[in-house]
Amino acid sequence: MRSRVLTAVTLAVLIVIAILFSPPPLTAAVLGLILVTGAWEWSAFLAVALPWRVVYVVGLVAAGVLALRWIMDPERLVQTMQLASAWWVLALLWITLAPARVGLLSAAIAGVLALLPTWIALVHIDMFWSRGAQWTLFVLVLSFAADIGAYFAGRRFGRLPLAPRVSPRKTWEGVMGGMLLALTVAVFGVFWFAQDPARFLPLCMAAAGFSVVGDLTESMLKRHVNLKDSGRLFPGHGGVLDRVDSVSAATPILTLGLIWLGVGA
Repeated sequence: MRSRVLTAVTLAVLIVIAILFSPPPLTAAVLGLILVTGAWEWSAFLAVALPWRVVYVVGLVAAGVLALRWIMDPERLVQTMQLASAWWVLALLWITLAPARVGLLSAAIAGVLALLPTWIALVHIDMFWSRGAQWTLFVLVLSFAADIGAYFAGRRFGRLPLAPRVSPRKTWEGVMGGMLLALTVAVFGVFWFAQDPARFLPLCMAAAGFSVVGDLTESMLKRHVNLKDSGRLFPGHGGVLDRVDSVSAATPILTLGLIWLGVGA
């Protein structure tokens, strides 16, 4: 636990510096590094030889570079977020109805739809929105809050399994704890960004709810290839994907909702 807390504090400080105190190109590069690392870890879910893992990562990175022009157009951003949001609805059905049906193609497509739209959204928000750096940080903090709250509430109160075929240790009590902590962050966001709570809070709760889907999707894919963690980069936490799986699902939902609320252009 001590290692987990120290790692979390260190990562939090680095993220705040990278987003709030760095120029947008540097922030995009840091987020790109996370994308590359996440893509490498995701390639392990494909259960293919090393050269094909490299091909997958290079292809995803190339798509990210090509997307640099794509993300400058607000209409294209909306289309991308709609596609990503639809994917996470399908992922929920996948987890619920057929968690054992994981193949090479489905895992590969899932990685592209999970990682690339998240990078596109965060970079666009940081570069083009008013108070973009603050909104970028808020998207991340909301997702992390849902994840942290679920972890501690699940450890302390967890009894009822959430998805035993996918992740036996996750519980409904953990989900409730995560939602409560996310709600606290959302309430703070209402005052910080001067938002209408009647519309902003339900949006944040929907994003926090989908963050659970992101977590379960990664758990399903790890279970398919008999992995406990996606990597060993962060002591006590596992890999990059173990930290950003919830972000990947929450970001498109929240971004799309904020655009509908008139926050982003």
